[in-house]
Amino acid sequence: MARILIVEDEPNMRLGLKDNLEFENFEVALAEDGESGLRMMEGQNFDLVLLDIMMPKLSGIDMCKAVRKKGIEVPIIFLTAKGEELDTVLGLEIGADDYITKPFSLRELLARVKAVLRRSTDKPENISTDTQIGNLTVNFKQYEAYIDALPEKMSHKEFAILEFFVANKNQIVSRSQLLQEVWGYDSQPTTRTVDNFVLRLRQRIELNPNDPKIILTVHGVGYKMVAN
Repeated sequence: MARILIVEDEPNMRLGLKDNLEFENFEVALAEDGESGLRMMEGQNFDLVLLDIMMPKLSGIDMCKAVRKKGIEVPIIFLTAKGEELDTVLGLEIGADDYITKPFSLRELLARVKAVLRRSTDKPENISTDTQIGNLTVNFKQYEAYIDALPEKMSHKEFAILEFFVANKNQIVSRSQLLQEVWGYDSQPTTRTVDNFVLRLRQRIELNPNDPKIILTVHGVGYKMVAN
């Protein structure tokens, strides 16, 4: 049974999420602000965290930074208010795996939760656990990445996108295909989300990210990873 931590300062939202997730047979723990959420993550093990961005004492962004700085790699899904796009992009850059914008349906929430949990535990059988991709060496099973033998922090979503590219090397992959296969739900974020992730991956992989040779843009369609 997966164990989920909900960090949310609105009591009705917090308890509503708890009831619905427990109904789906998840084990749920609650925190009402970022400081208490961080303390719980330091002392307990969780399979997933639902993290509100706007909270008292410690924001979701700052909590996510602190969690990743401590080396805690549990998947994180941000709960964001409409119009918090800048904070959302920042959150993804510092290590969150996904986000969902309030108000959201229970179906959408469960789909995203299950997709992130599935991709944090299931690994493709046909992909090597130690793969060299440009400047980056990746161990997909251990969620470890290195550049010049130095550890490189990456989110679970970035690992999932890389795995999908490797599994579909030399094939054109559309943005909508990435959204469906990697994010794993029908209600999709914008294609800009995909572009932001690809940009960050290029900064790690490519010798010159402004002139990519490994993850190529196929204009009007999507991307293609070529052999390197």
